[in-house]
Amino acid sequence: MTLDLTSSSVDLTRAICDIPSVSGEEAPLADAIEEAVSALPHLEVIRHGNTIVARTTLGRERRVVIAGHIDTVPINDNLPTRSVDVDGVPHLWGRGTVDMKAGVAVQLKLAAEITAPAIDITWMWYDNEEVAASLNGLNLLAADRPELFAADFAILGEPSNGEVEGGCNGTLRAMVRTHGVRAHSARAWVGENAIHAAAPILTRLAGYRAKEVQVEGLAYRESLSAVRIGGGVAGNVIPDLCEVEVNYRFAPSKNAADAEAHLRGVLDGFEVEITDAADGARPGLDAPIAQQFVEAVGATPRPKYGWTDVARFSALGVPAVNYGPGDPHLAHHDEERVPLEQIDAVERGLRAWLTAR
Repeated sequence: MTLDLTSSSVDLTRAICDIPSVSGEEAPLADAIEEAVSALPHLEVIRHGNTIVARTTLGRERRVVIAGHIDTVPINDNLPTRSVDVDGVPHLWGRGTVDMKAGVAVQLKLAAEITAPAIDITWMWYDNEEVAASLNGLNLLAADRPELFAADFAILGEPSNGEVEGGCNGTLRAMVRTHGVRAHSARAWVGENAIHAAAPILTRLAGYRAKEVQVEGLAYRESLSAVRIGGGVAGNVIPDLCEVEVNYRFAPSKNAADAEAHLRGVLDGFEVEITDAADGARPGLDAPIAQQFVEAVGATPRPKYGWTDVARFSALGVPAVNYGPGDPHLAHHDEERVPLEQIDAVERGLRAWLTAR
């Protein structure tokens, strides 16, 4: 399919959403994006797997990376897209409209039309964001072509209701285990029930009161939750093992080591195995370029509660924010939909900043 970059951001959103690109199946959309931007003489285009990079090389004093992932979670009877009204407000409904093809559409539109920006731009459209970090196109690109990430500032088009969301929380997952002794359930006293032994874990988690942590003027809410539990081998056997998976979302004032220490303190006395951890990102709003961006788009910065790829830029020393159309609460939802006015507003905001002299 050929993408028409002269069409509106709303029509582009519809077009790229109607090209299915579930994680691992992004090639057709990546092909369409590469074909479209390769026709633009003001951009240098680089393809790395199913990640497309397009950059200006005007010798400006500053450079920004503007990125968006092109994959989605699995489709569930929510394609093709369609127009819907919600409380009298026009929306575009369908998989990917929020997370995050509306943001990608705005980026493609501006990449085509802003031929002489006030600041050099590196556009990145990447694959496999919704799955394991080892497959993430941005992660793989950073490993192979780190020079492409040299920038003064970065913007991720993640859904933020058209507001600026600074940084992001970190995330840590752990498996908490209790052990027992198997026995016939008719003679339960002979064994030791590992599931029963896990009750205090749930009690501690249910009673945990997460903090709200101020980081550079933004209040990040933390959470510590049991997300899965398993144990037992048969309906007539006392279980000898129970596992409770726990997810801790922590403020970016902590790193993963701090978060692990805190989790182990909360669950002191239990066996804890850390299975995954990723640092968050500080807001990055103290950089002058970030302040100019916020002023240009007319936004009041907010914290990002989820983890996003802004953390990858933060780890490289590049301040980064989230700025895109769509309500994050509808990301991955079967009723995923984006207000058309938010798509237009984000386009206006980015255009105003990128063209300001």
